[in-house]
Amino acid sequence: MDSRAHAQILVVGDAAALAETAARRLVARLTRTERAAICLTGGSSPLGLYRLLAESPWNGEVPWDCVHWFIGDDRFVPEHDPLSNMGAAKRILLDRVPAPRPNIHPIPTDAQNPESAARLYEQELKRFYGADRLDTKRPLFDLVLMGLGPDGHTASLFPGSSALEEKQRWAVGIAKAGMEPFVPRVTLTFPALASTHEMLFLIDSADKGPILKRVLAGEDLPVRRVYADGELVWLVVRAAAPGDMK
Repeated sequence: MDSRAHAQILVVGDAAALAETAARRLVARLTRTERAAICLTGGSSPLGLYRLLAESPWNGEVPWDCVHWFIGDDRFVPEHDPLSNMGAAKRILLDRVPAPRPNIHPIPTDAQNPESAARLYEQELKRFYGADRLDTKRPLFDLVLMGLGPDGHTASLFPGSSALEEKQRWAVGIAKAGMEPFVPRVTLTFPALASTHEMLFLIDSADKGPILKRVLAGEDLPVRRVYADGELVWLVVRAAAPGDMK
């Protein structure tokens, strides 16, 4: 599907403004439900947001007891490994706030292999959701954070991967990443990521400008297949925005 279909593009001044805008949108989503689910993302793009949410006044705006934290993809490494996406999210955010431990749902990278981890994570998502099939009228997540890789991948959905065609499973193992670091991954699939009230892409630096330009020009990249059952928002720093959007 076309990632620009019903997509909104918001251009902000810099990385600090991006983190604050993302925090405001996240908190707004949490006020609409008694039990919320946030799907975090890896890489550098969400780190400013994570730091902001861990500090006053934003840490007082989140109803921590009501929020469950998942992750869109992770490297198949121990959580203490510097490459772990959930490990980074915990160090920078979740370990610094009163988020109940049962509300944090990492991908089980201590499983036998990435495929086993994917099956276990899918089972956990289905238990949380309360059904084996996703209903577009009842999204799994309140907010899904997304990043954009220099090759056009998002989550761990790389160019040429068979995971791009997955329509039934909610999570899959990725035996070989499409770019460094070349370690196995586990990723949610497009249908699972799409099951959200809002999908929010974070484009936080000028070096994302070239790949963003290719995406918006319609090149056949993995991120062009992304869709959302709810809102789809691109939050972009001015330095990365195409000339006509600055």
